[in-house]
Parts: sequence; structure tokens; C-alpha cells
Amino acid sequence: MIVGMWVRSTMAYRTSFLIMTVGNLLATGLDFVAIVLMFTHIGELGGFTLDEVAFLYGTTSVAFGLADLVLGTMGRLGQRVRDGTMDTLLVRPVPILAQVAADRFALRRLGRITQGALLLGWSLARLDIDWTLDRVLLMPVMLLSGGAIFGALFVLGGAFQFWAKDASEVQNAFTFGGTTLLEYPPTVFGKELLRGVTFVIPLAFVNWLPALHILGRPDPLGLPARIGFAAPLVAGACCAVAGLAWRAGLRAYQSTGS
Repeated sequence: MIVGMWVRSTMAYRTSFLIMTVGNLLATGLDFVAIVLMFTHIGELGGFTLDEVAFLYGTTSVAFGLADLVLGTMGRLGQRVRDGTMDTLLVRPVPILAQVAADRFALRRLGRITQGALLLGWSLARLDIDWTLDRVLLMPVMLLSGGAIFGALFVLGGAFQFWAKDASEVQNAFTFGGTTLLEYPPTVFGKELLRGVTFVIPLAFVNWLPALHILGRPDPLGLPARIGFAAPLVAGACCAVAGLAWRAGLRAYQSTGS
């Protein structure tokens, strides 16, 4: 109901919606323009061609875009906690997380998903991939699991704001910062960072590990080729941890009493 209200509000000004969506698409595409300019001076980046980097960029953009569309409003939770408007959500017979996710639902975020999907399609048309059954199945699994992992990070960041009151930048470091990291090949980063985003904050399961299997490339850490298929399990574990943190945050929230 809340989402429908915001969608109807947005579509009441269709020209404005179209301009903002296209603007969002173009703005998010500037990062890839920088990558293309880089490839005018180099042939490969960390052993990856432009088409392969475009594949990484497209997959992470779609996965992040899905999470941002559904849970991107988590960044405003700290403001609600500070000004006391969180109390208004507590008295409604609707789960708090659903209300926060639906608040100011912005269809313009479809621009990032569209841009990522277009770039992903372009890369797939140029890459010579041996489309075995496991690789075909891994494509949608990678995108959906990646979206779930980013979604869990949004919820974790929102839960942290119950204590920190203003921690949106901390959340952005792992969400927006994470998607920027995953747009580049894992081979350009040190092994310490790769271990961190594999075993501590499992961003590598968003696209790096599944993508390496699809592209037929070895993992820089020497992990098994099919470890990318563990992405749904990792996503489920991340969502479970995020759910526990969210409930703990709600219990710790101190109402304004107004």
C-alpha cells in the first residue's frame, strides 16, 4: 500500500519521472565511461579485457540496483531515530522493516538496473563463453543472490543506526563502496583484501566468485571453481544475520515518548 502510494505519486509527474530515471541511468554510467577511457591506454586490466570488466560491472550494477530499489531508503533511518518519527512506524500494524523499505519508494532507481542490464547484455554479446548448463543456471543465481547480499548490508547499516543515530556514511562505505569495488577484476587487489571480502564481509559472492566460473578464470585465492554456487547459501546467512541485528536494534530503540 505504501509503495503503491509513492508509485502513484511519482507517476503523476511522468515527464519528471522519465527525466530523473534517465539522469540516474546516465550518472551511474559515468563510472564505466572512466573504465572505457582507461582501456584506451591499456589492453588489459589485471589480465581482464574490457568485455570481461563490463561483465563484472553489469552484474554488480544489477545486483546492487535491485537491493537499492527495495532497501535504498535505509540510509534515512538515522534521521527518523533522531527526530522521533520512528515512533509513528511502531504504532502501525505493519512490520517496521517493510515500512522503512517502502518509505519514499523511488522508481527512478530503475535507472541503475537498466544501465547495468544493458551493459551486461552488451558484454555477453561480445564474450565467447562456453554456456554449459551450470553456467546458464549460475547467471540468475548470481544476480539474485548478489541483490540479497547487498540488501542484507542495507539492513545491517540501518540496524546500526539505532545505536549510532547517524551512520549512513558507514553503511554507504559497504554498499556503494562495495559495488564500486566489485566493478573491477579481483586480480588488481591484494590478497588480504580478497580474503576480507570473501570470508569476513562476503562481497566476493555478489559477482566475483560466480563470474570467475562463468568466465572460466581461476580464483586468485585458489578457491574451488564451483564455490560461486555457494552464493545463495552465503546470501541466506547474510540475511539471517541482518534479521537478528535488525531485531536487536528495534529492542534497543528508545522511543521519544511523544
